[in-house]
Amino acid sequence: MGKLFYLIGPSASGKDSLEKELLERFSGILKPVLMTTTRPLRSGETDGVEYHFITAEQFAELERSGKVIESRLYTTVYGPWIYATIADSHLDLDSFSYLVTGTLESYAKTRDYFGADKVVPLYIEVDKGTRLARALARERRQAEPKYAEMCRRFLADEQDFSDEKIAACAFPRVYRNDDFDICLRELEDVIRKELS
Repeated sequence: MGKLFYLIGPSASGKDSLEKELLERFSGILKPVLMTTTRPLRSGETDGVEYHFITAEQFAELERSGKVIESRLYTTVYGPWIYATIADSHLDLDSFSYLVTGTLESYAKTRDYFGADKVVPLYIEVDKGTRLARALARERRQAEPKYAEMCRRFLADEQDFSDEKIAACAFPRVYRNDDFDICLRELEDVIRKELS
């Protein structure tokens, strides 16, 4: 029986970097779960690597066919963007363990879908000023920076990751990502314990 390790945290908390390192360190043990999104690709992204990029019409068809485990709609300055976890042959907890990143809402829906015994939360916390600086640095690297969307996302995270919502999830532990290497070691330790 596999486990689904769920990296949770606001934007620019380091989830993607931690996910990449953990997948390398647990190569052959943990598989990635690629989220599906209707947002456009960012500079340097590849369909099927960072996300499955689809159209709104394709998402509607997945919803009609009952394959959507959870989804979130974000009203951005560029229009509506959907992020979703899809139930398909790429997600088989009977045979494999996985690592995925997401939000509080996506974690809660996925936990409810599979059961709390199969979904292990790994909540990542970072100082707000540090997150904002990281988000700005990341956006500056884009061919066409979308600063308005970066600001909207940061402000939305203030509500989406409120203290009340975090407390409602009752995480057994919070992992601080002030020092990447220390945070990575702590996550490695908990994954090894859960898999043993």
